[in-house]
Amino acid sequence: MTHPVAVIGAGPYGLSTAAHLRARGVPARVFGAPMVSWREHMPAGMLLKSTPAASSIDAPQPGHTLLDYCQAAGERRYESDWDVIPVETFARYGEWFQERLVPELEQVRVVSVDRRTKGRHPGGSDFELKLDSGEQFTARAVVVATGLSGLAYLPPELAPAAPDGPSATGSLSHSSQHRDLSRFAGAHVVVVGAGQSALENAVLLAEAGAASVRVVARGRGAVRFGTAPDGQPPLRPETPFGRAWSLYALTYYAEGFRHLPPPTRKFLVKRVLGPLGAWWLRDRFIGRVQVTEGKRIVRARVEDGRPVLTLAGADGPASELTADHVMAATGYRVDLAALGFLGHDLRA
Repeated sequence: MTHPVAVIGAGPYGLSTAAHLRARGVPARVFGAPMVSWREHMPAGMLLKSTPAASSIDAPQPGHTLLDYCQAAGERRYESDWDVIPVETFARYGEWFQERLVPELEQVRVVSVDRRTKGRHPGGSDFELKLDSGEQFTARAVVVATGLSGLAYLPPELAPAAPDGPSATGSLSHSSQHRDLSRFAGAHVVVVGAGQSALENAVLLAEAGAASVRVVARGRGAVRFGTAPDGQPPLRPETPFGRAWSLYALTYYAEGFRHLPPPTRKFLVKRVLGPLGAWWLRDRFIGRVQVTEGKRIVRARVEDGRPVLTLAGADGPASELTADHVMAATGYRVDLAALGFLGHDLRA
């Protein structure tokens, strides 16, 4: 008997994996709600930073690109580097992709994954899975494609202001916890971070009627924006992410990247793919969002229901910043402990 491959997650990576398995005739069972993170954990009005050329879900079967979806659904065509894709469009595209290529998707939750200890064939590595429906079955391999869910990172300096963890309705939240930012109308909000998530959420907060929005970034000159398509250097190679030799190497020779020493990989990711706002965000940001750069958060507390941040810089005494709410757009950290469905032995 040939056991299936189990794919846990139905976002872009889970759906792409399932499409490739299906094309190769490999039996697979796919679990999850289609595009749920994109539908429920991204702020309304968000636009993708990636260009249309970099936003298709990969599949070996032709006819399933973002442009194919736009043509099939009669939606606006996104194909030029000047075209900016709404998150709602991308979510609908993912659902269309799933309906066509992964129609057997099972919208149930995987409760546990453990190595199979009985009846395993010699040299095999079968896995036992349990579903919240009560079913239990064996898989020959398991692909974890659960994305960033549960992996939101909160710097330890901010933790005292949220002893029970960040909360969308509390004094301090993580950027991944918001869908509707209109609740901050009239509020004074501080956003911590300098990446696309921080800068775009700051703009969306301002556009949603926040009384004031301030971005706090650790490094000097940390708040930066990319270059528009017509400002790209013409003599550098073109990639879906812009014109640069470094981007060309990471895009088209990615298979060699994993063979580099870990410190080199870490340096390149920070240097080449570090925090940077999209070019189209600059005009919406300037004049609407205040910026505090070169300041490190050393403490955070809640006083009279309002968060207070203590900031320190290299060129002056510590200062305090008070707001109605602090949003930490501080990214994600992979933590196996957060993948609670994986058995202890697997996580160890």
